[in-house]
Amino acid sequence: MSFRRILNKEIILPFFCLLAVLLMNLIKTPDFFDISKTNGAYYGFIIDIINRGSELAIISVGMTLVVSVSGGVDISVGSVAALTAAVITNILSGGEVSANLLHAPLLLAIAAGLICACVCGIWNGFLVARLKIQPMVATLILYTAGRGIAQLICGGQITYVRVNSYRILGTNFAGNPLPTPVYITIAVMVITGIFLKYTSFGLYAKTVGINSEAARLAGLNPANIKFIAYLICALFAGLAGAIYSSRIYSCDANNIGLNVEVDAILAVLLGGNQLRGGKFSIVGSLIGAYTIQALTTSLYAFGMSSAHMPVCKAVVILASITLQSPELRRLFKKYRKRTVRTFFKEATEL
Repeated sequence: MSFRRILNKEIILPFFCLLAVLLMNLIKTPDFFDISKTNGAYYGFIIDIINRGSELAIISVGMTLVVSVSGGVDISVGSVAALTAAVITNILSGGEVSANLLHAPLLLAIAAGLICACVCGIWNGFLVARLKIQPMVATLILYTAGRGIAQLICGGQITYVRVNSYRILGTNFAGNPLPTPVYITIAVMVITGIFLKYTSFGLYAKTVGINSEAARLAGLNPANIKFIAYLICALFAGLAGAIYSSRIYSCDANNIGLNVEVDAILAVLLGGNQLRGGKFSIVGSLIGAYTIQALTTSLYAFGMSSAHMPVCKAVVILASITLQSPELRRLFKKYRKRTVRTFFKEATEL
């Protein structure tokens, strides 16, 4: 494969963005890459990036499918995560504000939370696929109401589940060197990769995203494809919500998954995916998610306050959108050809 073909790969942009962030830390924070081992578990900035970026990576996978199929975004993923966490903690605590013992089996509570997330996905999918409402407008309903419903479930309180077995989902298994969310993210990536490779959904998603009407004339049902994409996105958001809640052994409906939809959209953009739909790269979105987490961790390591973080992310969004602009690429290609012609003209005159 030639160097030019490698540069034309969509995954190159997120890879270089991640590399740039890591090189910045190599200069500014010498101990950024140091990894220590305490009580059989690994610690360090890199481990923290891989660990803390797990929820965003999982949500970004679902967001990528939604963007590819519908050419729109799901801005309700943060609220779905909070709602899922509320259902899980409310079942485990038996409706109490704080619990030191589980009032229901852990797997049953997690399953109920994920079913609730799937119901949210069914709602979003129905609005977008069946009623043909613009995706951002359709998901704005749950974006607005989701946290309110989570607050009603929790009674307006932060619900605590102070049980070690519940914290395993967001921390470490006994004697395991890597945090549990890392393994969950790997499992999600593997299952999604198998699903897209060994079923026709991946091809159908690209086809519907490129031209929904042409896909319909070819015999596909675009509504069903969009419906499945929103269902998967909500399911992954619910899984991320379970991890969020397990990390802090509680449910804070106001803060769980707060603004994660912005980071997920940015991860999709950094992954080389086009917001207008069509071709997509799950691996690119994964790299984009960890790039955002690496940037966040780096800025905190540099001493930047959380209040200034959105400004930096806005700059990254502006840069990524600008770099993916078809008009900018056309102008760059035209300028490159003109520069090459000028160079050879001057060389022949010499």
